[in-house]
Amino acid sequence: MSADRALLDEALERGEEEGGNVEFKERLTRAVHLSDGRMESLAAQLRHRVLSGDGVATYVVGVTDDGGIAGIPPDDFSETMDVLSLLAEEAGAHIEDVETWGVGDSAERGLVGVATIREGAMLDVDDDHIVVGTAGHVDHGKSTLVGSLVTGQADNGNGGTRSFLDVQPHEVERGLSADLSYAVYGFSDDGPVHMRNPHRKSDRAQIVQEADRLVSFVDTVGHEPWLRTTIRGLVGQRLDYGLLVVAADDGPTRTTREHLGILLAMELPTVVAITKVDAVSEERAAEVEREVERLLRDVGRTPLSVERHGVEAAVEEISESVVPLFLTSAVTMDGLGDLDQLFESLPKRSAAEGDFKMYIDRTYSVTGVGAVASGTVNSGAVEAGDKLLLGPMSDGEFREVEVRSIEMHYHRVDRANAGRIVGIALKGVRESEIERGMVLLPADSEPTAVREFEADVMVLNHPTRIQEGYEPVVHLETISEAAVFHPDGGRLLPGDTGTTRVEFKFRPYFVEEGQRFVFREGRSKGVGTVTKVD
Repeated sequence: MSADRALLDEALERGEEEGGNVEFKERLTRAVHLSDGRMESLAAQLRHRVLSGDGVATYVVGVTDDGGIAGIPPDDFSETMDVLSLLAEEAGAHIEDVETWGVGDSAERGLVGVATIREGAMLDVDDDHIVVGTAGHVDHGKSTLVGSLVTGQADNGNGGTRSFLDVQPHEVERGLSADLSYAVYGFSDDGPVHMRNPHRKSDRAQIVQEADRLVSFVDTVGHEPWLRTTIRGLVGQRLDYGLLVVAADDGPTRTTREHLGILLAMELPTVVAITKVDAVSEERAAEVEREVERLLRDVGRTPLSVERHGVEAAVEEISESVVPLFLTSAVTMDGLGDLDQLFESLPKRSAAEGDFKMYIDRTYSVTGVGAVASGTVNSGAVEAGDKLLLGPMSDGEFREVEVRSIEMHYHRVDRANAGRIVGIALKGVRESEIERGMVLLPADSEPTAVREFEADVMVLNHPTRIQEGYEPVVHLETISEAAVFHPDGGRLLPGDTGTTRVEFKFRPYFVEEGQRFVFREGRSKGVGTVTKVD
């Protein structure tokens, strides 16, 4: 994180006034500051600072008692934040945000940070939080639709609201998403809770804090070269629902059909939003709606027009076989109120009992915190301080790590349940050692890494027959890995359902019976279910 230096200057100017809410600490250590008697004294001091600031205190770390900028090594800063978190918990408060920056020359660069501490325990968000994955052809308005939903703002006709999701400069410049994006909004008794400025992390965090019910979006990529990324978003995240977008000026395309096939293969209840209805005549919008209805019937699904039957019917009837259709425009906001009503009412689907499990989708490093693994919690729950196993590493072994902290849409939480999209800061591993496709499991589990498994598969499309040695890419959870097929009987024909042994080419992974996957190679694709793990 990079901080606004003005935040530090303000804290230094205010100083440690008697009765004030600012505290200076050079560093905190477990050995000294959590010892008998010392912890209670420091927790009482922290409580006093919080009460003096009407529920908010500021701790400036890496400075001397008189406010002189010292800077401390990153490992010491991480330990200081761990200790401060425990002190805050003891005082009935929590660390809401930490801003950091480096000081000194490059050879001995230290860290200074400003931690905002707020009264009350860290929030554990609602159990009805749903996760929606988008799909659809490039330039059909997925990101724009989601941007208008989460902000409540109309688009300018040029995809302005999509900038609230895309994070890479080249994506904004080209107007094309190249990786998964995330967004969130929520609902309270007063209606939708929108982000006032989605570019501010604090606004996203505030949604999590204020809303009684949350809706998170995993926005995928519509451009053909990044289909692998789209599959990762639809297969690797624990989604509750799919949102397929079709532009009224273009209609269903081959990509639309491919994305729909992936949603249906994952047995995901899906909603179709026909976008850009402001750009076409009513006759054209109706024509595209009929095209989508035919497409759905061709794959054995029943379309349900929300315009004819209403939102309540869509909420009641949506399933793996019934697909509601909405006519929308992010420019005029037509249909977005109906989508709000739908997302506010849809039940949570993906909550899973059992032990904690999370497949890792992406990793990054945060200054002063260290390695962070991001993904969707598959099952169970995780809390700050938990001991976990991470792996498998390239040699098939699992490593014990500790949960430093958990963030959800930039809001710190003390616990994350199944279905949450979170970033987990890990102690005991470097960011460079974590890879997509690894899994986090309880420390007392005994997982086994595998190089091969047996599966029942269905070949959806292939120009010839699949024979011994066929090498597609297998997408299972967040795993995307080249594999070798060894089908029973030596071959599988298009449309066939059969059994095959699947062997990862390069490294082992954690795989369980019952997991579903997609395999793809060129124009060839199919779906499968793991039936036996060796």
